Amino acid sequence: MNLIQEGIKRGLISISEDEKTIKYIHQNKSRNFANPEEKVQAEAFILLVTQYNYKPERIKMFVPVKMGVETKEADIVVYNDDECTEPHILVECKKADITDPAFNEAVNQAYSYAYAMPNNVKYVWVTCANKNSYFQVDKTKESRIEETDIPSYGVKELANYKFVYKAALISHKEGEQKFEDLKTIEQEDLTSRFKKAHDALWGGGHLNPSEAFDELDKLIFCKIWDERKIRKKGDPYDFQIIKVDPSEIKNYNSLSKEQKPKAIADEENRRLLNRINDLYNEGRKKDPEVFRDNIRLSPEKIRTVVGYLQGINIGKTDLDAKGRAFETFMNSFFRGNFGQYFTPREIVKFIVDVLPITNESLVLDTSCGSGGFLLYALNKVRELANKEIPDYKEDRDEWEKHLNFWHDFAEKNLYGIEINEQISRAAKMNMIIHDDGHTNVITSDGLLSAEEIQKNTENKGFKYNHFDFIITNPPFGSTVRQTEKAYLKEYKLGKKEEDWLAVKQAPETVRENQSTEVLFIEQCYRFLKPEGYLAIVIPDGILTNSSLQYVRDHIEETFRIVAVVSMPQTAFAANGAGVKSSVLFLKKYSEAETKEIKDLKQNTKHSLLSSYQYKEKVKQLESEKKQAISALEKNIKKNTLLLIKKD
Repeated sequence: MNLIQEGIKRGLISISEDEKTIKYIHQNKSRNFANPEEKVQAEAFILLVTQYNYKPERIKMFVPVKMGVETKEADIVVYNDDECTEPHILVECKKADITDPAFNEAVNQAYSYAYAMPNNVKYVWVTCANKNSYFQVDKTKESRIEETDIPSYGVKELANYKFVYKAALISHKEGEQKFEDLKTIEQEDLTSRFKKAHDALWGGGHLNPSEAFDELDKLIFCKIWDERKIRKKGDPYDFQIIKVDPSEIKNYNSLSKEQKPKAIADEENRRLLNRINDLYNEGRKKDPEVFRDNIRLSPEKIRTVVGYLQGINIGKTDLDAKGRAFETFMNSFFRGNFGQYFTPREIVKFIVDVLPITNESLVLDTSCGSGGFLLYALNKVRELANKEIPDYKEDRDEWEKHLNFWHDFAEKNLYGIEINEQISRAAKMNMIIHDDGHTNVITSDGLLSAEEIQKNTENKGFKYNHFDFIITNPPFGSTVRQTEKAYLKEYKLGKKEEDWLAVKQAPETVRENQSTEVLFIEQCYRFLKPEGYLAIVIPDGILTNSSLQYVRDHIEETFRIVAVVSMPQTAFAANGAGVKSSVLFLKKYSEAETKEIKDLKQNTKHSLLSSYQYKEKVKQLESEKKQAISALEKNIKKNTLLLIKKD
């Protein structure tokens, strides 16, 4: 149940049938619910009642605030008394997609309202749904003291942190602050948080978008690692802003009132940086290949990102929701900065659904991009685990069987190759966010030989004749040139095809260049076991261009064609690519079957040439052509001499 539904259930609000109007029952006020800011305001009001235990009668919405000759309006004010004369908390609400600079301006606005109100407002809460800032207000000191939360009803003193493990199981005495555990969120909210955190990192030009993406990946890695750490009930999470007591700061009392808030913030940020680095280094011990360099963010930037992510549980958020959130953010980033287009999820799902993948299958994507095919293969095996071991949620032994069923597959049977290091790293993060399977995702040119890949990555799993399934969407339109890549000559399709109708066969020569999608067909054949399946997205030109007949011949000789599924022209339109394409489903022949097909073709060609005395007739035609050319040349020479004599 979301907050709006809970508010309706408890009689705090009502929503009109067309969902355009919200009514705050206790104040008998109606507002425009289509306004994005109004939803944030409604949720803040409901939280004040349901989580912080304030009486609805002590909460006023849209409170007039006299500021000089103008009258402004505070979104929400919580009072200490039933008469609502002693303001306690002032809440400023902004829409969810507000920028960081605009959020900071909202903080200033909230403070101006707090100072303008009669009597003393003790706390300020500024929220845009996925970011919250809390402050203690003291008009006499004119200072801003940032807090970890606002107090619940009756609480006199706030804790130094807000989020703890198993918070719901902790009993609280009256007057004690309630802690919170991490919460799961919806895809849209998570996507927004990722995007805002990224924008905050590269905004101002300190990092370019690519660097900011890498640094955000590192912090998400730390966040997930923190969620997985073993804790006791009530232990605070490390990935959160923890308040520092002024008594812990050296010479604090000698600082000016302007210096004190900065000194507190600097010390909080320093300690936060240390905790984040500890998480990062702990995680890298287990996964040294995910990130090789240190975090390169200032403590202030780290605090900003932590502010967006500290209260959520990425690990327990719905698998599909968090996957879509990360991929939506990641795909928009790579499309904008690298022109990379990843396979639409609908196509990925279709391809994986029709393949008989099990938890014992070895699966490879030779151009894995963000890891979409691997993730859907993993999800398919998870669903198999759910069917095979349905009681895993109730029985500990069954739970372990269920975990081993899919987790062994994730760690030992999923393989991916991606040439771009940053995209490869993002694919690993995508797998980690989906609860693992990143161990065998490597950064390499997928067209290198298996031996070279093993040598470069120290991963012995990338072997020829090894995989049960290869699912891939290789890059279209790229070209491998002989002068740039020595391996072109190692591919049959990297060499010029022999013309079986030629009377005199030319020596085998390497092509000057070849398209990557053609070479990947041959590379996938090498990696597959006999009887293994290949599902590959290819441009339709491979199926239709007369100049690529030799590629189709190669496919016929090495694979049984199971299906050719034509994609509509618009299949990749949402991702910004418009190449007409198809999915080939192929089953690898054994070497004996391929030899039989090649022999049959060769015998057929030989039979045709022999039956029609092809070579003899071609030689006769060549002889007649030479004679005709010779006679023509003599005639031209004779006529030329006659013309000269006449002149």
